[in-house]
Amino acid sequence: MTPPGRRWRAFIRRHRTGLTVWLLVLIVALIPLYLVNPYTLGLLNLIGLYVIVVLGLNLFIGFAGQISLGHAAFFGLGAYGSAILTATYQAPPWPALIVTSLAVALLALAIGVPTLRLHGHYLAMATLGFNYAVHLILVEWDSMTGGPSGLFGVPPLTILGMSMDNELKFHYLVWSVALIALTLCLNLVRSGVGRGLAALAQDEVAAACMGVDVRRGKIKIFVLSAVFASVAGSLYAHYFGYVNPDTFGVFKSVDLVIMVVVGGLGSIWGTLFGVGFITLLPHYLEFLADYFDLIHGAILVLILLFLPQGFITGLRDEVRLRLARARLGPQ
Repeated sequence: MTPPGRRWRAFIRRHRTGLTVWLLVLIVALIPLYLVNPYTLGLLNLIGLYVIVVLGLNLFIGFAGQISLGHAAFFGLGAYGSAILTATYQAPPWPALIVTSLAVALLALAIGVPTLRLHGHYLAMATLGFNYAVHLILVEWDSMTGGPSGLFGVPPLTILGMSMDNELKFHYLVWSVALIALTLCLNLVRSGVGRGLAALAQDEVAAACMGVDVRRGKIKIFVLSAVFASVAGSLYAHYFGYVNPDTFGVFKSVDLVIMVVVGGLGSIWGTLFGVGFITLLPHYLEFLADYFDLIHGAILVLILLFLPQGFITGLRDEVRLRLARARLGPQ
């Protein structure tokens, strides 16, 4: 008969991912009981929004092995799509969010088919150019986007007649969406599709020889990551009630990539750390506001030099290495 302790350990090992997700759900549900300051809760909500974007971007960069410097454009298109439909044309918020996400998915497909034939820095420059073009349109198309001043009067989302019009209510909404996105990503990377993506990230030629449809796989994950960004953008617009093109510029795309790198390429759980660290850093170093771009660049360089797989992934690998050496004992 198997001892109860061993059965419990086997159960925890087998369901470790699911148990961790449920623990995170419990933490997210209880946090508002301790974070009574609306400003602090607002920062947590902002982290939740960026988690949705960066989860999708990490799939594209960390698992598909591609590079995108244009995901802030999809984030902005989601925000402006919902803002224009609701504030200008008085469409209901939830249908506007869905329609915007579908439109962004079609746009990502149209862009991904030709663009994903490129590799390396050519792909990075193509996505960077796309982001620049979208930002320019948001600034210059005054009659539709409000120009540099942005759009005001975006209504909050409602659920069962209850308006998500404050930090506490929006906290549960945005983190519910973030946890759903997290669960989808965890299941995706453990599926056959995820293993194909992992092979693609290591070597496209080898993956193709093993039967992986490389081109279709890259396009699918690009479209999925764009939809994640669009949904987060729509939530952003309805949360703040206002959108401005400066929020979705090229530097925001760079920040999103830094979040991926800091959290760890291909590390779904590391995404939470990367987003939290980069989002909170400016708020705790306000006296260095003029040097944020330099600080972010320095963080990126240091991570790539000393922990190229990201902080969390690199730290985990280092701990595993030391434990393995300790078990082997002195040589």
